[in-house]
Amino acid sequence: MDLVTTHRNTDFDALASVVAATLLYDGAVAALPKSLNPNVKAFLSIHKDVFRTQRLINVDMAAVERLVVVDTNRWERLEKGADLRKKKFAGVLLWDHHPGAGDIDAKWSCVEPVGATITLMVRQMKQRKMVVTPMHATLFLCGLYEDTGSLMFPATRAEDAAAAAWLLDRKADLGIVASFLRPAYGEKQKDVLFQMLKKSKRMRVNGHHISLCRIALSGHVDSLAVVVSMYREIMNSDAAFGIFHSRDKDRCIVIGRSSAEMLDIRSIMQAIGGGGHPGAGSALLKGARPAAVESLIVDLLKGNRQSSVQISDIMSFPVLSVAPDLPMAEVALMLRKNGCTGLPVLDDGRLVGVLSRRDFRKIRKESQLKSPVKAFMSRNPVTIAPGNSPHQAARLMVRHDIGRLPVVENDRVIGIVTRSDAMLYFYDQLPD
Repeated sequence: MDLVTTHRNTDFDALASVVAATLLYDGAVAALPKSLNPNVKAFLSIHKDVFRTQRLINVDMAAVERLVVVDTNRWERLEKGADLRKKKFAGVLLWDHHPGAGDIDAKWSCVEPVGATITLMVRQMKQRKMVVTPMHATLFLCGLYEDTGSLMFPATRAEDAAAAAWLLDRKADLGIVASFLRPAYGEKQKDVLFQMLKKSKRMRVNGHHISLCRIALSGHVDSLAVVVSMYREIMNSDAAFGIFHSRDKDRCIVIGRSSAEMLDIRSIMQAIGGGGHPGAGSALLKGARPAAVESLIVDLLKGNRQSSVQISDIMSFPVLSVAPDLPMAEVALMLRKNGCTGLPVLDDGRLVGVLSRRDFRKIRKESQLKSPVKAFMSRNPVTIAPGNSPHQAARLMVRHDIGRLPVVENDRVIGIVTRSDAMLYFYDQLPD
């Protein structure tokens, strides 16, 4: 069977796209993560007999041949993403409207910069001349309107408006759309908004008015994105950022909203491990100091960080390396003496491999410690250029499950950057 799933904290565009995929792929099973946006949860509680979905953890993975992923192009945003990534599917199909780097290597994909993923799927329905019920049309319009701000967000394209017209022509109910997209706003949200207005910092960056604040939360508060949107409007800012840190959990939730096309919230959130759209995005950071996150966001706004801070600024040099013919026993002593977990292997200055403590697990006999490094090193090492950014280094390390990256320029190793270097940069080395 085909399995369709989407990102955690499922919003209406994600839900609509999952349901649309079950129509486009006959017999596909819709599976949702545990975490759903409150308005989506309310919608499903009423429509659960119409739109049949199940929890991803209840799916028999042995029966799944193809995986269809919608509204995200990153494994880490999926529930059980690491397990799904390891499974050998006959094919992975991808539908997404978030352009840019992703790590899902799909057999087939439709990734285009429109306002909502459901717009791309409606295009396919129109081409197939499919018949959709008013209930389906209503759900699809919920997804389209939510992600485009009812066609008012800067990322909205003409095709989004055409898709909305097609759905309205199929009796999508605007009353139902309005009732479920109306944000939940109660006493908790009012209290957070009041705190944001009271503690707000306002600055001018590259000609844009930016509002930003850090708020400590006690317990769970829904609809923080709504609060940040209202905060931006009240402050009359081009962009606003809320950094919400939990008093009882070691994490920060960062939410950004923008009304200016030149301020791409998505790229800023991607730089700190999140995602979103040009006008809206979020990130969840664990172990990060709120003051450091604030400083990082300001730096990203000022210079997109890639141009202002580069790998060459945080890498270690000169590089401690080993030759390919050096015995493994000598390398073990070097690692212990220098407190390293791995070293690049250079042959006449040219990078030919990387040796880490993990490679010592390949040794089965004591006599193998006399063998040369080249017998155990990892070949074709992943490298990075000195002009790249720390967050690009972190992404490479996560993607390839490695702890260090040789920094290479003109085929020569000029430095090395470790996972600790990147993480300390993001979390510890920014001033309060």
